[in-house]
Parts: sequence; structure tokens; C-alpha cells
Amino acid sequence: MYTGPRRLDARNDLNIAAWLVHLYTASGAVLAFLAVREVVEGDYRTAFFWLALQVIVDATDGVLARRVRVSERLPWFNGAKLDDIVDYLTYVFVPALVVWRGLLVPGAWSLTVASAMLLSSAYGFNREDAKTADHFFTGFPSYWNIVVFYLMSASWPPAANAAILLALAVLVFVPIRYIYPSRTPVWRVPTNALGALWGIAILAMLWQFPMVAPPLFFVSLIFPIYYVVLSLALHWRGVRAVGRLPNKSTT
Repeated sequence: MYTGPRRLDARNDLNIAAWLVHLYTASGAVLAFLAVREVVEGDYRTAFFWLALQVIVDATDGVLARRVRVSERLPWFNGAKLDDIVDYLTYVFVPALVVWRGLLVPGAWSLTVASAMLLSSAYGFNREDAKTADHFFTGFPSYWNIVVFYLMSASWPPAANAAILLALAVLVFVPIRYIYPSRTPVWRVPTNALGALWGIAILAMLWQFPMVAPPLFFVSLIFPIYYVVLSLALHWRGVRAVGRLPNKSTT
């Protein structure tokens, strides 16, 4: 029985599915634009809502891409590069704009701090071992959207905010390995479970923003602290075990 057309139709359906996954990833650029529009208007709560929505897209597009096998269906289209472009816009550029526009740091330092974020992450995104083969980020993984949201929620002195942001910009260059939460082979279940609860806490904080209740603020810090401690523990365990760190990149 001849099944050629059916096989061709199935292949076309899979190619369409692959393009839809890429379109889903690319939608993050539109979310970045919407966030920029709200930052310009001074509506930071809505801006962070668009950034939070993009985090959800970023956390799920990789799963969809692997399920559809986009790299096999569309081998000539670089989905990893698309993902990096969108991530730079939403994790780096928009938060830097918030720092500059929102007077989060002393006025005389706003351009310097924003530039430090942009330039350090430009370096971090383009190093070959930015993402390692065993699913770690090398250097502070440019979670500026999260850091800036916490700083705006905390209402700390602008000088303290500037010091924190500059310190993190320096940490982009320090080759400490941080876990890739959705793909880590170590403690994946507790990490993802805590991450899901943290996501709920962040949405609750966003609902209250800018007047976030202190108990909610401090409870929400449990996961970031867990993330940093686990990353440092695994980093130093790897250093002691092999004397150096794996340096193979992946996309």
C-alpha cells in the first residue's frame, strides 16, 4: 500500500510544529517590547508582569523543542541563538532600563551601573562555556530581572543597590558554576519543586508590588539561597574531584 503522501504530510506537520516552537521562543521579544513600553510609562508592576510571563516561556520552550526535535526538523535554523537574543533582551536589557529609569541607584551612578550590567552580560552570553555540557552556567547567569525585582521590592538605599548590582556584574567574570534549574541532573526534583513554589511566591509579590509584605519577601528568598548554596557546593565538589572544571559548551 502506497503511503508516500501520508509520510510527507506527517513530515510537514512536524516541521510546522518545530516552527511554532521557534515562534513561541521568539514571542519573548514581543514581551520584552511590552515591558519596555511599561518602563517608559513608569508602570514597573506591569513591566515585571511581562518579564515574568517571558520567564514562563523560557522555562518551557526547551521542553517543547526537545519533544518536537526542532534541531532535527530545522537543522539550518539556530534556535539557541534565538533563545540567547530573547534572553539578553528580557534578562539584561529591560532590567538595565529599569535601573536607569527607576532611580534604583544614585543618579550619578545610573548609567555606570546599567552599563556594567549590559557589558558584563554581553561577555557572559558569548563565552563558549556559558552553558556547560553537564548543565551548569559559568559565572553569574545574568538573572538581572530577578535581582532588580527584589531590589525594587525591598526599597533598600540606592547606594546599597548599586553595590549589589556592581558586585554581581563582577561575578559574571568569575568562573563559578551555577546550576541550570530545569536541566540539572543533581537534585532535580527538589530543585524544581522549590522553584515552582518560589514562582508562586514571586507572583504573589508581583500582585502586592511595590508594597510587598516582609514575611512574603523573606520566605521567597529561600529558593534563591538554596540555589546559590547548592551551586557553590557542586562547584567546589567538582573542583576538588578533578582539579579543574569541565569546559565543554552546549546549546
